[in-house]
Amino acid sequence: MTHRYRLSTVFGTLVLAGFSVPAFAAGTAAGSTITNTASVAYSVGGVAQTAVSASTSFTVDRKVNLLVVETGTATTSISPGQVAAVTTFTVTNSSNATLDLGLAVAQQATGATAQHGGIDSLNVTTPLMYVDTNSSGAYDAGDAAVTYLDELAADTSKTVFIVANIPSTAVNGDVASVVLTAQAFESGIASSQGALVTATTGANTSGKDTVFADGAGATDAANDGQYSGRDDYTVAASLLTIVKTSKLISDPVNGTTNPKMIPGAIVEYCIQANNAAGGTAATSVVITDTLPGTLAFLTSFGSFINGSVTGGACNADGVAGGSNTSGTVTATLPTVAAGASKTLYFRATIN
Repeated sequence: MTHRYRLSTVFGTLVLAGFSVPAFAAGTAAGSTITNTASVAYSVGGVAQTAVSASTSFTVDRKVNLLVVETGTATTSISPGQVAAVTTFTVTNSSNATLDLGLAVAQQATGATAQHGGIDSLNVTTPLMYVDTNSSGAYDAGDAAVTYLDELAADTSKTVFIVANIPSTAVNGDVASVVLTAQAFESGIASSQGALVTATTGANTSGKDTVFADGAGATDAANDGQYSGRDDYTVAASLLTIVKTSKLISDPVNGTTNPKMIPGAIVEYCIQANNAAGGTAATSVVITDTLPGTLAFLTSFGSFINGSVTGGACNADGVAGGSNTSGTVTATLPTVAAGASKTLYFRATIN
């Protein structure tokens, strides 16, 4: 009895003192067996006796903890009609076990506050999920469409893209919020999604129990075995305005000195295509100007495109471009960047 009493005392002291385990963010792997042994050495009548020992073991339970975080801190800028617009998320398994993570994409309700401010006012079409197969950090043709992440080990992450199309009816300032949710499923067979993980209810058992330790995500509650993150698409469309000005160059009587608007006078027209700041570049901008019968296009001068504007006035720095067909002047400006102005200018004679 004396030996048993001393052994119990020693063992109790060891348990209170704790024991050393490897330092991992996810913790000791679920299903591991932790064994703790205490021993007592003693002598009888000055003669050393065989040491006695006692052990206790338990199984480490599974702690499920997931995280889904958008990559970057800004909304994704999109254009009306854009195909394959991308938002990017990092999905992390912070559990102490390998899991299959089921993935689901949803769209936030119209009228709700968006992730980066503003109000959700738009739904994207055909949102799909892709995993960053080549770990490039950017969506490309080699990335695989997925509905779950297979065999994601503890303390590891994957980059997941939501790729969607934007309705052509979208207007500048529209916001579409998308939600990516990851949920814990059993691992086991590669390339096959396991069963949904459930939390252990009731008292601790001798086997591997499961505890949901996840926080509250964008649209889900804490301790539910899943986690959701949000990101936004915001329409930043081109917003073009047109300004047309004219200036008198000369007349057949006064020349360029104080000319007047008389038949034979030459007038220069400048059409400005102005793209508002904060949007996207406008491409293939076609300008058409049909001259009235009282004007004749001055072929000897021609027409010029891509000129600049200073203080609201057109500069004579364009390059030859555009055409005149039966009094209709047409020109294509390849690109007008956001916040920029480009011009078409030409001259005509008063009939």
